[in-house]
Amino acid sequence: MVRTRTGGFELRGRRRERDTLDRLLRDVRDGQSRVLILRGEAGTGKTALLDYLIERAPAGRVTRTAGVEPESEIAYAALQQLCAPLMDHLDPLPEPQRRALSVAFGLTAGDPPGALLIGLAVLGLFAEAAARGPLVCVVDDVQWIDRMSEVILTFLARRLDAESVALVLAARSPGDEQVLTGLPELRVGGLPDTDARALLDTVLTGPVDARVRDRIVAETRGNPLALIELPRGLTPTQLAFGFGARSAAPLTSRVEEGFQRRIAALPADTRRLLLTAAVEPVGDVTLLWRALDRQGIGPEAVAPAEAAELIELGTRVRFRHPLVRSAAWRSAGAAQLRAAHAALAEVTDAEHDPDRRAWHRAHAAVGPDEEVAGELEQSADRALARGGRYAAASFLQRAAELTSDPRRRAALALAAAHARFAAGSPALVPDLLAAAELGPLDVLQRAGLERLRAQVAFALDPGRGAGPPLLAAARRLESLDPATARETYLSALGAAVHAGRLGGDLRRTAEASRAVPAGEDAAGLLLTGLADWSLDGYAPAAPTLRRALEALTSDEDPGLLWLAGPVAHEVWQNAIWQRLTERAVESARATGALSLLPTALVFRAGALVFAGRFADASDLLDEADSLERATGLAARPSALLTLAAHRGRELPALELIEATVKDAEARGEGRLLGLAGYAKAVLFNGLGRYAAALEAARQATEYEDLALCNWTLGELVEAAARAGEPAVAARARDRLAERTATAGTDWAMGVQRLADALAGPPGQAEEHYREAVERLSSERLGLPLARTRLLYGEWLRRENRRGDARAQLRLAHQEFSTMGAEGFAERAGRELAATGETVSKRVPGAREELTPQELQIARLAMGGRTNPEIGAVMFLSPRTVEWHLRKLFIKLGIGSRRELAAALLDR
Repeated sequence: MVRTRTGGFELRGRRRERDTLDRLLRDVRDGQSRVLILRGEAGTGKTALLDYLIERAPAGRVTRTAGVEPESEIAYAALQQLCAPLMDHLDPLPEPQRRALSVAFGLTAGDPPGALLIGLAVLGLFAEAAARGPLVCVVDDVQWIDRMSEVILTFLARRLDAESVALVLAARSPGDEQVLTGLPELRVGGLPDTDARALLDTVLTGPVDARVRDRIVAETRGNPLALIELPRGLTPTQLAFGFGARSAAPLTSRVEEGFQRRIAALPADTRRLLLTAAVEPVGDVTLLWRALDRQGIGPEAVAPAEAAELIELGTRVRFRHPLVRSAAWRSAGAAQLRAAHAALAEVTDAEHDPDRRAWHRAHAAVGPDEEVAGELEQSADRALARGGRYAAASFLQRAAELTSDPRRRAALALAAAHARFAAGSPALVPDLLAAAELGPLDVLQRAGLERLRAQVAFALDPGRGAGPPLLAAARRLESLDPATARETYLSALGAAVHAGRLGGDLRRTAEASRAVPAGEDAAGLLLTGLADWSLDGYAPAAPTLRRALEALTSDEDPGLLWLAGPVAHEVWQNAIWQRLTERAVESARATGALSLLPTALVFRAGALVFAGRFADASDLLDEADSLERATGLAARPSALLTLAAHRGRELPALELIEATVKDAEARGEGRLLGLAGYAKAVLFNGLGRYAAALEAARQATEYEDLALCNWTLGELVEAAARAGEPAVAARARDRLAERTATAGTDWAMGVQRLADALAGPPGQAEEHYREAVERLSSERLGLPLARTRLLYGEWLRRENRRGDARAQLRLAHQEFSTMGAEGFAERAGRELAATGETVSKRVPGAREELTPQELQIARLAMGGRTNPEIGAVMFLSPRTVEWHLRKLFIKLGIGSRRELAAALLDR
């Protein structure tokens, strides 16, 4: 974008980008919501494209903010600026959402709001604002927004649907690839050569050799800002012989160096003005002038900066480019930077903006300052009250640096370490723990430190290397804090379970764990049950494990999910598993526990896979992947592998399985080898390649991995029976019976009856198939039920009962097709065709199937829920719920909610 003679701006080239933004605006005007991430290196014109979008947006229907590096530690800073113009639309929201948003933004006091509730509130706020006309929300420099704003924007971006809202964000690359991943993107690169040369001509001060011009265009790769800034102030001779001298430096650094040269040429007061504006993150002109006045800087200092096209002071402070801000920052000495922060602290209102004031005071401090440390500690408390764990950690860490009291410094460093870990940044914890150890710690603090160190070790390396440090920490804690020792023993035992066949210390860890009283709470019962399972076998452990799950679902502690999820499978408790995973996601979101949320999302996705809700599971896995990139914590790949295997796309599934095996062997995560074997058996059973499925299942069941052995024994029975290995099938059936008889749930008995039908007496096969269908139907396990119908239908066809076979196979084929289980759907289709029925594929114009999301909305609507109530349950805006209901009515050929029940029954 360049300035024209009339004072306006012209965007050169960018036809593809402009067309994309124009289509986005058309879609939003038509009632749809759209999300777009602009990614590109500094200076490629992302901000200019955002300006282009804003110019064409409906007047008065734009809200805009930008990430600022100094502001990245303040919880919800970017989100609050984005929502500020929309707060007039707060009243129509449900009261809990209104309260959550007010507390998060520091407008009122209250209990710490959950991230999920804040996300719903912002979604509702946007929907209410868009009800009066299309709304365009723009966020620039996303790589610098605070962590909690990023979490809420990710939540929002994945749920905007039919609100007439455009959410467009710009992020810098390289370096931003972990920000807001998995969303629609537009890569913004350099200008084409013709446009690049035309832009270069506007800034060259004299004739330049054509070869030099070509060299400039090539070196800048068409980057508009580089084309404008790098030649500025250089003579043709310097351009010809000096431009390439710095070509080894990154382009961004070279552009910033150019800004630094221009800043260095300005008067001293103008440089201080730019520095003060650079460290004032909000762009508040009044606040800036007051801070400048404190430093004795008058209005005349702004003219040189504006003449150099570095800054604009209008209703807000706006730098020409974020690199100008960073150049002003890096050009200053430490004393100048402290002076700017001190001036800003003096003019920032202590009552209305205490956190920014404390942050400025902290950066202005030369040495220890107990008063500032106290203010930072109070800011940390406020951040935690608003759900901002990452911000609280930053406040606490700086407070520890500013206190001279060794005891207090150690306590603050330990509190900062806990906050960093809870915020999903375990890699930053060890240094804080080392700082805490330098000061005196009491017994409880020492116990907490040892436990946290063990937790961090497991979070960063969950393989075989994690078990011994956890076990050693648990033994040290026995005399310090038995309760903490018990919880650490549980982590050590869980690590040994995860290491599995590659660990070798499961029995030793289980025996050691019996040294502490277990207790009757969820953690204590899990410890006792897993120790019994490790040392005594399945049957003695099952009752205690069931009691642990019952206690856990009332406790709702998501921190135990990584163990409780497999335990629920081990004892065949589907209802508890479904409830546990749903509550874990809600709890992790509500507390803002980013260290727990990716794992909770993955386990919930696994539950949805077994329920047959592949699309919903995929959405959660996308969200987990985004959070993993943001936090650096890798969630377990269990649901991803299970989903890929059941989808039945052979090549991508095998690639994922092989990558998992390679990673598991390198890291010593033996349980992942069992998971990979199970996934391969599922994949090949679905594809009808039973010999390959048999080999995979046989290898996987050589070691009894928690939960996985249950799953894989069922695959082994099916593969062996279909591969003509009845003896192998019978042995696997008997091993399975040892477990299912003890569990006794409908899920367990349904799986067992299926195994009996496949590998038991032929005369009892139909009885067993019928009971399996009945048992699994009562558990609402859509995926195992569809597989049972497939096997029952195949058996009926071989018995020449084609009519009965068609009934089962038709249901199986429909269910697999709706889920997206392509391999099993094709297998069911082949069997159905063999009965003489024509298997029709979906064609344009055919009756549309309902998506899992639409079915859930329909069920809630039939239950009398209002649109806002449905939206709260499904994390959607009421307008999106209304849009889905309209689609439902069209698909079903009805006109009101009253007709839903009859229309769905007819289907």
